[in-house]
Amino acid sequence: MVTRRFLLLATLATAIAAPAAAHDYTLGALKIGHPWARATVAPTGGAFLSVENTGSAPDRLLRAAADIAGKVELHTHIREGDVMRMRAVEAIDLPAGQTVKLQPGGYHIMLFELKRPLKEGERFPLTLEFEKAGRLEVEIAVDKPGAGAPAGGHHRH
Repeated sequence: MVTRRFLLLATLATAIAAPAAAHDYTLGALKIGHPWARATVAPTGGAFLSVENTGSAPDRLLRAAADIAGKVELHTHIREGDVMRMRAVEAIDLPAGQTVKLQPGGYHIMLFELKRPLKEGERFPLTLEFEKAGRLEVEIAVDKPGAGAPAGGHHRH
């Protein structure tokens, strides 16, 4: 009886932990970690994630797409004098053997013309297109408004 209870509890613990593990993705040599966005009230938002290139050749993130937005662009922040400004970029380089973090204040994915506000706790699909690895659909988890980069690169689910 004790063994049966232990097995049941172990099985339940594994099932509960599974969604968090499912929030990481692999496409060839690329490992995409913890895609997330902030909840919004405006018709514009940002999506964030990390891309680890475990391969021996570089790749590039060329574009992203989401049905929830009318327009999606890759962006970075640049300093112009004393002011930080967002600017669209053609692609984001993913050097071999390195991790690139798309996070607030750096590279990120801009979501323009949102069809509805992003609400904390919801998820939505986002398609990433890489130069060599191809396409991958990930699920973006929406965090509270004003959320910063998840501590240690991990997003709570």
